[in-house]
Amino acid sequence: MTITDTDASPGAETPFPRAAEENLTRDEAASRSAHLTVDAYEVDVDLSGAAAEGASTYPVSTRILFRSASPGAETFLDYLGAAVEEVILNGARLDPADHVGSARIRLPELAAENVVEIRSSSRYSRSGEGLHRFVDPSDGQVYLYTQYEPADSRRVFPVFEQPDLKATFRFSLIGPQSWELRSNGAEVSRESVSGTAAGLDGEGLVRVSFAETRRMSSYITALLAGPYHRVDGSWAGGVEGESPIEVPLAVLCRASLAEHLDSEELLELTRSGLDFFHAEFAFTYPWGKYDQVFVPEYNLGAMENPGLVTFTEKYVFDTDATDAQRETRANTLMHEMAHMWFGDLVTMRWWDDLWLKESFADYMGSLAVDEATDWTTSWISFANGRKAWAYVQDQLPTTHPIVADITDLEAADQNFDGITYAKGASVLKQLAAFVGREAFREAARRYFVRHAFGNASLDDFLSVLGEVSGRDMTSWAAAWLQTAGVPELAASVDDAGRVVVEERGTDPATGGPISRPHVVEVGVHVLDETTGTLRRTGSERIALEGPRVLQELTLPAAGAPRLLLPNEEDLTYAKLSLDPESVAAVLTHPVEDPLARATVWAALWSMVRDGELPAARFLEAVMTLGLQIEEVVVVQALLRQSDRALEAFTPAEERERLQEQFAARLAEFIAECHGGDRSAQRPAPWPRSRVARPHSWTCWRRCSTARPPPWGSPAWRWTRSCVGRSCRRSPPTDGWSATPSTPNWPAAPRARTDRPPARTGGPPSPRGEEGGLRPGDLRPGRRRRGTVQRSPHRHGGGLPLRSGRARGRL
Repeated sequence: MTITDTDASPGAETPFPRAAEENLTRDEAASRSAHLTVDAYEVDVDLSGAAAEGASTYPVSTRILFRSASPGAETFLDYLGAAVEEVILNGARLDPADHVGSARIRLPELAAENVVEIRSSSRYSRSGEGLHRFVDPSDGQVYLYTQYEPADSRRVFPVFEQPDLKATFRFSLIGPQSWELRSNGAEVSRESVSGTAAGLDGEGLVRVSFAETRRMSSYITALLAGPYHRVDGSWAGGVEGESPIEVPLAVLCRASLAEHLDSEELLELTRSGLDFFHAEFAFTYPWGKYDQVFVPEYNLGAMENPGLVTFTEKYVFDTDATDAQRETRANTLMHEMAHMWFGDLVTMRWWDDLWLKESFADYMGSLAVDEATDWTTSWISFANGRKAWAYVQDQLPTTHPIVADITDLEAADQNFDGITYAKGASVLKQLAAFVGREAFREAARRYFVRHAFGNASLDDFLSVLGEVSGRDMTSWAAAWLQTAGVPELAASVDDAGRVVVEERGTDPATGGPISRPHVVEVGVHVLDETTGTLRRTGSERIALEGPRVLQELTLPAAGAPRLLLPNEEDLTYAKLSLDPESVAAVLTHPVEDPLARATVWAALWSMVRDGELPAARFLEAVMTLGLQIEEVVVVQALLRQSDRALEAFTPAEERERLQEQFAARLAEFIAECHGGDRSAQRPAPWPRSRVARPHSWTCWRRCSTARPPPWGSPAWRWTRSCVGRSCRRSPPTDGWSATPSTPNWPAAPRARTDRPPARTGGPPSPRGEEGGLRPGDLRPGRRRRGTVQRSPHRHGGGLPLRSGRARGRL
C-alpha cells in the first residue's frame, strides 16, 4: 500500500505516518494483501540470556522474501519490539530513524521481488502476549513459550501480521544445550555455538534449526524453550486409499509437574483423534510432528499452533481428577486437533470469520469425543455447558450476530465470546442436521482440498455446502448468522389433541420477530411405572419453518404423566417453552434418556431466568431429582444454577430458609455418595488413567452434621464443592479463611505460580493441608489484553474454555 500524509494523526511525533499505530484495520490489511505475496520467513531467535535473573530482551534476526504487484509502491511491517538496530531492503540500508516506528517498519520503493533483513531486540512477555517468560517458584527454572492470536507474533519478530499473507517459516533457536528447544517444524539440525548460557553456571549453547513449515499464517507460528519434561510417542495411519504416514508425538510440561503428567492417556487420546479426523476429513495431516505442551501462566485454554499445540497446565491434574474434568480436557484436545484442518490448513481471510473456525472446532471437538473415545456424555456436556453459556451471552445487551463486523485488530481481540464459540457451534450442529451429516462431511472434505494452505471465507464454505447438498444456503445463512437473539421453540396440544410446534422470539438488534429454519426431533416421553422414569415412546423429525402440526405423534391418555420435548437430541439452538403438563411431569419424575434429561434441565433453568418457573420449585427439583443424575457435568451445572437461583431469583423473605434447606440436602447427599464423586465408581474411559478415589470419612466429618454450615461460608463452599468432585482435602477449620487466591477456594482457578505443586499421596490431614480442590468445569479461557488471566470461557483458537480456548484455541 502507499502511505500518504493524510494518514498521519494531527500532532503525531512519529518518523512516518501511523508508525506508532498498533491497530491494523481491515482496510489497511486488504490494501496490503492486494499487492503483496509473502513467500518465506527465516527467523533466528537468541535465547542464550533467557535464564539470567531479570532478563528482559533477546536478539532476533529476520529475513523475509516477498513480492509486490506494484513496483515502486511502499508498505510496512508490523513490529512491537524493544529496538530495531538494522533494516536492509534489497541490499540498501534504511535509516531506522526515518523508517522505524514503535509499531511499524516502513519499506519504501518496493521492487517486484524483495528481500528485507532486520536485526532487532524483542521483549520477554509477562502478559502472555508474544514470548512469555515464566520462572518456576518451586525450583527457579525458566520456561518460555509463545502465544500469538490474534496479532502478537509481531511482538517477537517483524512480520506482515494478517492471516491472509501466508508464507513458509524457517525458525532457529539459540539456547542452553539441556533445554527443550522446539517450534512448529521438526528439528533438522543441532550445532554447538560459542558462549555460555547466562544464569546456568556456564552451560553450553546450541543452535537448533527446524524444518521449513508449509504455508501458514503468522499467528499460528510458535516457539518453545526451557527444561520441559517430555514423553514421546507416535501414530501411524492415514487416509484410506493413500499411503500411510507416521506422525511423531510428544507431550511436554514443566519439570516440577512431571510426576502428575498422565502422558499415556493423552497420547492415547491423540491417536484416537488422528484416527477420527483422517476418516472424517479424508485429508492427510500436513504438519509433520504433533507436540502438545502444557504451559504455565497461560491466559488461554489452548492454541492450535500446527505441530506445537499449547494448553493451559490446569490440564495436568495434580490432584485426582473427576471424569468430567478429564472429558473436558479430551474435548479441548480434540478442538485443537480439528483446527489442524479447519483454521490452520484453511484459514479465514480476515477476523470477520473467526467464528467459523472456532465454531467448527467446537462442534468437531464434541463430535470427536462422542465418536472416537469411550466418553458417552460429550453432547450432554455440550448442552449443559457450552450452550448454556451461549444462551446467557445471547440475552445480554452486548449480544451480536454470529457473523460480526470486525473492522480492526482491536475488534478482533474482543470477539472471543460465547456467541463466537458456543452459539456458532450449536448452529453448526443444526446445520449438519439441516443438510445431513454426510453432506456436511463431504462439504468439509471438498473445502479442504479446494483451499488447502490458503485462505477462504464463509461464502466459500457455504458455496461448497450448497454444491454438495443441492440447497441454496443464502437464506439459511441470513437467518442464522446475520441476526441476533435466542429463538424459542414451543410444543403444545391443540383442541383436537394434535401436537403443534412453533417458533417464537424477538431479534434484540432489530426488534423484529426471529424466524429461522430448524430441523428438529419432537419427542414424547411417558411415565414407565416399572422404572418410575419418563421414557421416550415416540418421536418425529420435522423441518420447521412456521407453526407445524404433527399428525403422527401419539400422546398418552389424558392425565398420564408425559413430556413433550420439541428439541429431542438437542439438534438446534433454541430455548424451550415446555407446556404445563410437561413441566409438571419433569419436576416430579426423572427423564430416562441422558441427553433429553440434560435438555430438559437447561429448559427449566431458562424458565427460572425468564420468571416462568419459581426458583423454589426449581431448587426442590434439584434436591429431589437433580442430585441423583449420573452425569457429573450436569450436576455441576445444576449446583451453579442453584447458587444463582438462591442469590438472584429467590424472594428475600424465603432465601434463608431455602439456603439452609438446600445446604442440609447437599450434606445428606454427600454422605450418601461416600465421597461425592460417583464418577469414581464407574470404569474410566481410558484403562490406564488415574481415577478419583473417594474419602468418605472426610466428607462425613463435615457433611453429616445435623446442622449445615452457614450459607456462603468457607465450610459451605467446601461442602458444595464435594458434590461431583473428588474430595481429597480436609474441610476448613473454624478459623479457616478463604479468598479467591487461597488454594482451597473451590470456585477459583488454581494458581501454580506461588508454590511448588502439592502432592496428593496419603490421607488428608485433620487440620487441613495446603493444595486444594480443582474446579470440575475447566474450560479453555480468554485473556484480557495486558494481563495474565484465565477467564471461564476460552479454548482454542485459540478455546474459550469448556463447560467446558479457550482459546481454545476451547
